[in-house]
Amino acid sequence: MFLLKSIPKVDKFVENERFDNLATSLVVGITQEVLQNLRENILKNEVESFTEDELVDAVLHKYSELTKPSLQKLINATGVIVHTNLGRSLIDAKTFDKVKDVVTSYNNLEYDLAKGKRGERYSHISDVICRLLGCEDVLIVNNNASAVFLILNTFAKKKEVIVSRGELVEIGGSFRIPEVMKQSGAKLIEIGATNKTHLRDYEDAITDKTSMLMKVHKSNYSIEGFSSEVEFKELIHLAREKNLIDYYDMGSGHLVDLPYGLDQHEPSVLKYMQENPSLLSFSGDKLLGSVQAGIIVGKKEHIAKLKKNQLLRMLRVDKLTLALLEESVTSVLLNKIDEIPTLKMLFASTDELRENALSLQEAVNDICESEIIETKTVIGGGTTPNRTIPSIALTIKIKNYKQNKMERLFRERKIIGRIEDNRFLLDFRAIQKSEIPLIIDAVKEIADV
Repeated sequence: MFLLKSIPKVDKFVENERFDNLATSLVVGITQEVLQNLRENILKNEVESFTEDELVDAVLHKYSELTKPSLQKLINATGVIVHTNLGRSLIDAKTFDKVKDVVTSYNNLEYDLAKGKRGERYSHISDVICRLLGCEDVLIVNNNASAVFLILNTFAKKKEVIVSRGELVEIGGSFRIPEVMKQSGAKLIEIGATNKTHLRDYEDAITDKTSMLMKVHKSNYSIEGFSSEVEFKELIHLAREKNLIDYYDMGSGHLVDLPYGLDQHEPSVLKYMQENPSLLSFSGDKLLGSVQAGIIVGKKEHIAKLKKNQLLRMLRVDKLTLALLEESVTSVLLNKIDEIPTLKMLFASTDELRENALSLQEAVNDICESEIIETKTVIGGGTTPNRTIPSIALTIKIKNYKQNKMERLFRERKIIGRIEDNRFLLDFRAIQKSEIPLIIDAVKEIADV
């Protein structure tokens, strides 16, 4: 009973000078939780004594945990360039600085400066994308999943959409094409076999209820061996002949020629736009290397109908997304690949990566065991499934720590590496040169533990 009576009153406790300059309402709420927890532990005979300073420390600790940002800067040493768990594509610092003045000020997001009246937010990026891709019009939504849903809901609600059975994909977060189609109101018509689909399968499935011939990029798997699929250009010609809409969900379609022979495995937006398709959609934060967005391109009449769908209000993007995306697309148009970190990392030579690995090795050679090795990695983000690219890594061993402990110690210091062949390593494909000094400090710190 004595301990219970010793619990301070909330209103008196929060007057402690150590709470000065903190948000009072938050301090009060946390204090109530801390004191209630103390009361319950006393009744369970789990507390023999306490001091006011200990209670203050507990409140300040919770206050700090609640108010510090949850999103934190990490060093990606996994080798995966478009790492979904680590935020996918990086935004170039100079590019971000370019748009900062616009997004921190009032701007002409939906204002036509020339006409002095309301304008359209998509106009700011339509010209540069149309110029780059040779398309008639463009629409930007908040991600490619939204693009898929909006297109299906607009053109195929209560109608049939023909899709190859081998393309009924599921990507991260249990996003399944059949479920999306169901929610959009479209009726899925599966054709072909898992490993083989022919043009005649599409032709035989067309009825008077058919609205669309849809192709879906197999973003996280591949079908090889005794297999075949119908090229999108063939679907375009068939759809045109039957007066249907052709649509390709490209997932991570690219806008530049990819290295390491990846072009033959990943669909090129530029290539398919030459066929004048009805609609294409792809992600802004994958191989384009920009912000999260769903980019829909195609014929003006179809884009106009998409813009009239009431769902667009819920799927539209804001000024920051449009400003950054415009900068990224302009960089591609001007062939300034170095301004897009994702592409810069992808095109970096192994000689360059080896040089960076050597600079780290030389700095820590006297405090840990290390070895520069050739390895393989993936682009990530659902791109080029089952295709690897060459990379350079540095294996690290400090004291007698096992690889799992090494991984944890580096992770605690915001460096995410990987374990390969029972060794902990730092893959330099996605490590920025400016991050090497931070890794050196982390190695020294771990060695001193």
